[in-house]
Amino acid sequence: MTIEIVLLAMVAAFLGLRLYSVLGKRTGHEQEHTPRNIENGLDKRVQDRPMGEDKQDSPIPDIVPASPAPAAPPTMIYDTAAESGMRAIINADRNFDAGRFVEGAKAAYGMILEAFWTGDREQLKELCDDDVYESFVEAIEAREKNGEILENRLVRIEEARIADADYDRRMARITVRFDADIAAVVKDKDGKLIGGSLSDAVETHDVWTFMRDLSSANPNWILDETDEA
Repeated sequence: MTIEIVLLAMVAAFLGLRLYSVLGKRTGHEQEHTPRNIENGLDKRVQDRPMGEDKQDSPIPDIVPASPAPAAPPTMIYDTAAESGMRAIINADRNFDAGRFVEGAKAAYGMILEAFWTGDREQLKELCDDDVYESFVEAIEAREKNGEILENRLVRIEEARIADADYDRRMARITVRFDADIAAVVKDKDGKLIGGSLSDAVETHDVWTFMRDLSSANPNWILDETDEA
């Protein structure tokens, strides 16, 4: 009986060490976190082109190290130029989270591009302010008049960083630079290829500014300005 108790105690101690080796560690990271002239934006870039991605888990150590490795420093998701504006926005809205904002901006980037490519005016109206919306619609109407159809695809967003930020009289404005790969194709009304290729992505660098009235109960940010980097 004594031997069995000793063996059980040893097993329990071993399992406890294994559990602590997993739960006792800390890791730290922060989420990484078109058209001012749309006629010369995505459509133009497409038409100028010729026709034509296992991480293995590390084994759990049997012995807890005497001194755990220091946590990795958080990845900055905004440039130095944005620091002052970001502090002002955070002070004005204690619920604001830069990481969540960047993830939301990335989602909005894809949704707005898709809406522009497909001519979805209703979606654009919800996500853009009046000036940007009118610019998009103007480009869509010109494309439709020429009988052109876009079959573009956002392949990936390589990086999204806050380049600038400003807070003035309840209005917050945050500028985000998107580095992305876009596969683009333009066809005529009969489906004939005019330019581009879905197998050859184009590297794009867009600078979009989002705005929100922080005193409003509406938590949504809308696209206020677009440009190319």
